[in-house]
Amino acid sequence: MDSGAAVEVGGLVRSFGDRAVIDDLHLTIRPGEFVALLGRSGCGKSTLLRVLAGLDREIDGGVLVPRRKAVAFQAPRLMPWKRVWRNVLLGLPGRPERDAAIRALEEVGLGHRADAWPKTLSGGEAQRASLARALVREPDLLLLDEPFGALDALTRIKAQRLVAELWQERGCAVLLVTHDVEEALLLADRALVMEGGRIAYETAVDLPRPRDVSDPRFGALRARLLDRLGVEGKEGPEARETEPGTHADTSVAA
Repeated sequence: MDSGAAVEVGGLVRSFGDRAVIDDLHLTIRPGEFVALLGRSGCGKSTLLRVLAGLDREIDGGVLVPRRKAVAFQAPRLMPWKRVWRNVLLGLPGRPERDAAIRALEEVGLGHRADAWPKTLSGGEAQRASLARALVREPDLLLLDEPFGALDALTRIKAQRLVAELWQERGCAVLLVTHDVEEALLLADRALVMEGGRIAYETAVDLPRPRDVSDPRFGALRARLLDRLGVEGKEGPEARETEPGTHADTSVAA
């Protein structure tokens, strides 16, 4: 295995009963690389993320990940009886101080809501609080499990831009699990497709940032990924009949 990699997975197998959800999977992620993982529901994407996060250890094969890692899920999973800043510090060892939470919240634009109760947050604010809880751990590997899936279109675009900015500032490796092809291409250096419990396809996303969905090269990559995922992709204006400033829904159906 490559000791210089942020993530190195070799021959990974994860079975539930007689069914191998992950079957001889190999994956390498370089330090500082942003990787998006696509695939239909049930293909093993979230299972792989849980293995990398250390939340699922019933595995065979080799998995090397950084000691400092953090995960943000689609559901923010905030404790309603704790104020936002205390939620940010949940799970940290020792007695972390409030200042650490405030710094992380300010980084995601939520410093002014530090003393709020979770039930008073909007969906986008709750997701940013969840992201702050991941960032406060100073991760070398950030794992994102469909963190924008429950957000409305405009809030999702803002959240995507925030993650892109934080990644560029932090320089950590990121693995984003998503159903949205366009989201993957807007954010990632490399897009992977998971099928049959393995990484079946990958492509570099060698486009300048910030990315433009109207760029013909972006459209070609999107069509190629949709085709690989078994979704007929359209090109041209009819493929993007959305409100101005938003992007088309190119998520993969379950």
